[in-house]
Amino acid sequence: MDDLARASERETRAAALAGAVAAGLALALGWGFTVDDAWISARVAWNLAEGRGYAFNPGGPRVDAVTPLGWAHVLAPFAARGPAAAVVAARWGGATATVLATAWLGREVARLAGSRWRYAPLAVLAASLPFGAWAGAGMETGFVVALATRALGADRWALAAGGLAAAWRPELTPWAMTLAALRGERLAALGAPAAWRALAVLGPVLTVAAARLALFGSPLPLAVVAKPSDLAHGARYVAAASLHLGIPALAVAPGAWRLAPWSTRALGLACVAHAGALVLVGGDWMSLFRLAVPVLPGLTLAAASLAAAARPRATVLRVGIGAALAVRLGLELGPAARGVAAQRAELIEAVRPALVGARRVVALDVGWVGTAYTGELVDLAGVTDPEVAGYSGGHTSKRWPAGALARRDVDGAVLLLAPNEELATPWWRSAFAREVERRAAGELQARRVERLATTPLRGTGQRYVWLRFAP
Repeated sequence: MDDLARASERETRAAALAGAVAAGLALALGWGFTVDDAWISARVAWNLAEGRGYAFNPGGPRVDAVTPLGWAHVLAPFAARGPAAAVVAARWGGATATVLATAWLGREVARLAGSRWRYAPLAVLAASLPFGAWAGAGMETGFVVALATRALGADRWALAAGGLAAAWRPELTPWAMTLAALRGERLAALGAPAAWRALAVLGPVLTVAAARLALFGSPLPLAVVAKPSDLAHGARYVAAASLHLGIPALAVAPGAWRLAPWSTRALGLACVAHAGALVLVGGDWMSLFRLAVPVLPGLTLAAASLAAAARPRATVLRVGIGAALAVRLGLELGPAARGVAAQRAELIEAVRPALVGARRVVALDVGWVGTAYTGELVDLAGVTDPEVAGYSGGHTSKRWPAGALARRDVDGAVLLLAPNEELATPWWRSAFAREVERRAAGELQARRVERLATTPLRGTGQRYVWLRFAP
């Protein structure tokens, strides 16, 4: 091997290490973050592990409670010891997948020709709180990030990765289709025409939709019905992500885009397609721009390609602005984000003894409550209940018909008080955090309370109220 080849190989290895380090730094910024949906998936996985089938409630009906169909099956081998064990496995698995994917991304940056400033966008990715937080949140996001990163290649495996990413996260379908259509020169040379590329992406998406239709009676995830949104919210979501994530700032380079190779412009167009998809689906209610995170590696690669040909001064300016935006978001939201998993663990341990022996408990945050209490849960939002999902209203404002909650015959409830509010007397006059909880309290006010207490949500000024009703 000649000296030039050895130097190139050393640079590629160093770039892969730089990518892995960037992911590790981002993970450190966000480690400790999680969301309620992670615990929902883990509870379904626990029921699978226990042989009770694809259900949220033990002994309950099969329900489409997990948007990435198949994710609960991935977690099932780790869920034999309970939902919490599945969440831990998901967090470490997502983190590992993201580190490996970002190492691969570093190698791709090394293969670009041009200025060494092409590595600078990796520094902005390293400062991204959302990228690290969602990689280790216990959701499927870390694995989707890995698939979406591998989809940036120019081979058949890249097509398969893009299709699988879109199968798990349907809003990625326009992104994956655009990428396959516009970055297909090398694939066409390998005998992969446009129709074949489209099928490679759409095949997994349509297979999952068909499976959903057969299993649950609808090709769309239950979350689409349970968490309705609108174009205005989607537009605000995309605008906020573009402003706060930092990495989109690296793409504000009109002159560099005109000189960029077609493969780079294809990456940019794919990200534009994804932005359009997020507007159409209405964004997401979760914190830290979850739905935008999977395309951040692709946007980073595009930014690296722009930096490879741009003037260093312009690259330094863009990277400085992007890093400043990313750091600002991390400083504002990082401490609270890193404390979420510990908050949930404290709540689970505090509420678990209080719910022992309950027959049926009603709650909005059914994820962590479903780990503290393994019996039947009544889901106020309908994320795990098709009947409730069909009620009018949003995720936190479902309008239950009069008497519908009474017919569920609950003997326990877990509800969240509004910020800085104390429990009132009588309890149902308390100021609750979400509209559907206020309505539930009104429905349950006639029930005789046997036990009642509050548990603080550390670091927020809020408290959960838990009640046990007399038979």
